[in-house]
Amino acid sequence: MAVKSYPPEFKADAVALYLSDPERMLASVAEDLGISRETLRNWVRQAQVDGSAGAKERGPARKPACGALSSDDVLEEENKQLKARIRALETERDILRRAAKYFAGRDQLVSRFQFVADHRGAFGVKRLCRVLKVSRSGFYRWCKAAPARAERAAADAALAEEIRHIHGEFDGTYGSPRVTAELRARGRGVNHKRVARVMRRCGIVGLHLRKKVRTTVPEPSRQKVPDLIRRDFTAPAPNRRYVGDITYLPVGDGRFLYLATVLDLGSRRLAGWSIADHMRTELVSDALRAAAATRGSLDGAIFHADHGAQYTSAEFAGVCAELGVRQSMGAVGTSADNAAAEAFNATLKRETLQGTKRWSSAREARLAVFTWITRYNTRRRHSTLGYLSPIDYEQQTIDRVLLAA
Repeated sequence: MAVKSYPPEFKADAVALYLSDPERMLASVAEDLGISRETLRNWVRQAQVDGSAGAKERGPARKPACGALSSDDVLEEENKQLKARIRALETERDILRRAAKYFAGRDQLVSRFQFVADHRGAFGVKRLCRVLKVSRSGFYRWCKAAPARAERAAADAALAEEIRHIHGEFDGTYGSPRVTAELRARGRGVNHKRVARVMRRCGIVGLHLRKKVRTTVPEPSRQKVPDLIRRDFTAPAPNRRYVGDITYLPVGDGRFLYLATVLDLGSRRLAGWSIADHMRTELVSDALRAAAATRGSLDGAIFHADHGAQYTSAEFAGVCAELGVRQSMGAVGTSADNAAAEAFNATLKRETLQGTKRWSSAREARLAVFTWITRYNTRRRHSTLGYLSPIDYEQQTIDRVLLAA
């Protein structure tokens, strides 16, 4: 293989490049130039013999360029460079070890900036940014924004306290959408994403749906009743369309109470309900009569239920006829045809039991259900009503009608 020939200018520049940087070693410079380490060493020695170059710059410790250096002097200089490089590597290793403990699985850009800020006195900003691979300009911008971050953190802390108060006020049942609606109703202009973020960071969560338990036992209908709802759980106005269902309320020692509901699809208001320790037809009849008392009249309204024995009985048909109610039923054994009523009952039990399996006594169960239903109608914000409570929604409906008259 032919030996490469390099012009004198190239050799002089290569020697100058090596001698100008105290941190770089022969091998590193030679690799960048595409030559061997020994070739560069020979050029450096020759330049020092000729007097055209001095020793490699090492600050106060470097040797003055007064004449030629022997090979021992060159080796000593390289040894110093290697030791300096080892010290630099050890420092970088120490930085990375501290950083690994500091980040603890959250190695994000902000965490790196915080690490630089916390350790700048020990290692210097330049070195820390180089080792952690972040820009110094970005770090200084981050430092400049510190007052604004502190202000946001204080505002989030104040918001978290408001959220905890609302969350506790509603027995820990509200998630971020209802909390946001409640804050806005209290005059707090806040974005729902911010509320969700603060709740998530503070570990504030609403109750989530549990697996549904089927309670109504269907049986063949004794009379043919049409489906007037057809899974359209809406109504043009309150007191037009209702749905109802029976759910169990578990009490100590494996006993149960039973709750029958009559839910208005126009305003989601629970217009009537009844609790008993039995599932006879009078349970659902009492709930429907309670709804009639609340509304003043149910004449012409639709009441939709499943094919439970109580709703298909002749006795209940007689009560509906007496109150002027038109009966409606979905398909046999299809829970989706009465999904609104079942969803209401599931929400009630989820937010009253709150993860426990049963109430300690029948009295405790009755009081818990009564308290929840009262608050549901008057204060609990409903997503399908624009996060208004059922009674507030009905009042707004009445106000619109009066304004239009």
